[in-house]
Amino acid sequence: MQAYEVVREVQNLCANNQMRDVFFREIETDDPVDWVRNEVKGKIVNLEVDRKPNGDLTVFVESAGVSQKYLFTAI
Repeated sequence: MQAYEVVREVQNLCANNQMRDVFFREIETDDPVDWVRNEVKGKIVNLEVDRKPNGDLTVFVESAGVSQKYLFTAI
């Protein structure tokens, strides 16, 4: 099982507030995309995956008008 550092960014869509909520976490998983699907289980989502040549991975999640970005870096 691979260990990853996960950075989760949640876009704040409030008027006059362009900040993002950012969360950091370390996880172990064989499949980061499946891990994200488990995190948003029960919600209708659109997922886009961007795999980097160095093994890093970014998963973009759109659900109910909320945009989230999960950045996975192997540790």
